[in-house]
Amino acid sequence: MTLYTHKDSNIRKTWFLFTAFLIVVIGIGYLFSSIYQSSAILYGVIGFAFFMNFFSYWFSDKIVLSMAHAKQIEKKDNPDLYNIVENLCITAGLPMPRLYIVHESQPNAFATGRDPKHAVVAVTQGLLDKLDRAELEGVIAHELSHVGNRDMLIGTVVVVLVGFISILADIFMRSALWGSFSDRDNRDSGQAGAIIFVIGIAVSILAPISAQLMHLAISRKREFLADASGALLTRYPEGLASALEKISSASVPMSVANNTTAHLWLDDPFKGRQKTNWLHKMFMTHPPAEERIAALRGMKV
Repeated sequence: MTLYTHKDSNIRKTWFLFTAFLIVVIGIGYLFSSIYQSSAILYGVIGFAFFMNFFSYWFSDKIVLSMAHAKQIEKKDNPDLYNIVENLCITAGLPMPRLYIVHESQPNAFATGRDPKHAVVAVTQGLLDKLDRAELEGVIAHELSHVGNRDMLIGTVVVVLVGFISILADIFMRSALWGSFSDRDNRDSGQAGAIIFVIGIAVSILAPISAQLMHLAISRKREFLADASGALLTRYPEGLASALEKISSASVPMSVANNTTAHLWLDDPFKGRQKTNWLHKMFMTHPPAEERIAALRGMKV
C-alpha cells in the first residue's frame, strides 16, 4: 500500500520550481553582466549556480545533520522508535530511513535527504521525552510524508537558491555603495546606463525578498500536505494534533536553530527565545499551529 499516488506530479513540480529559480538567477546574472559590461559575470553566475545545486543535491543531508549536531542511532539504541518508523514505512511503502537523534530539549523533528532511498528522519530528545506513542507515531508519519511527497529535495533547492540570490544582491549593493559604477557612469552617454543601474538596484533589493516569499509559500503549503498525508498514514489524526499542541506550547529554546534550515523542522525551532529576530518574525516558515490542529481535527479518515 502506498499513500503517495501523486509523487510523479510532485517531482515535476519540484523540477519546475528548480528551473524557475535557475531562470531568476541567470536573469540576475545577465543584468549584472550588462551593468558591469562583462560576460564573465554571467558565465560565473551560471557555473556557480549549477555547482551549488549539484553539491546540495548530493550532500544536503550531511550539511543539515551537521548543522543540527545530530547523531545516528541503530535499532539497539532505541528499539521503540525504530519499530515505530519501521512499521510506518511498511504501511507507506517507503524504504527505511536512517534515524538520528538531536540532543535538544525542545520537542521537534525533521526529514532530509535527496530521495526516499537516501532519506533521514531526525527527532530531538525532547520529542521522545514528551510525547506518548500515538503522538510520536503522528510526528513520524508527518516526516515520512515529507519523504513520500518528495519535499526534501525542493526544500534544499530553495535554501540554496534563495541564499545564492541574496548573495548576488548583496554583491551588487556593495559594489554600488563603494562606487564601482563611477567609471561606467562616466562612459555612458544618455539615460540608458542610468536606467539599467536603477533597475539593477531594484532587482538587488526585491529579488531576495521575492525568493524568500516563494520559499515561505512552498514551506507552508507542504506542511499542511504532510499533516494530511501523515494522518492518513496512521488513520488517527488526533495523534498528530495532540503532538502539535504539546510541541507548539513548549517554550524551550533550541541552540541549533538556524534560519537556513528552520523550514525543515516540524515546528518553528526559534520559539522560546527571549528575543526573536524581527526578520524571522516577518518570514515565518511554518503555518500557525492552531490552523494545522484545526485542519487535522476536521479530517475524516
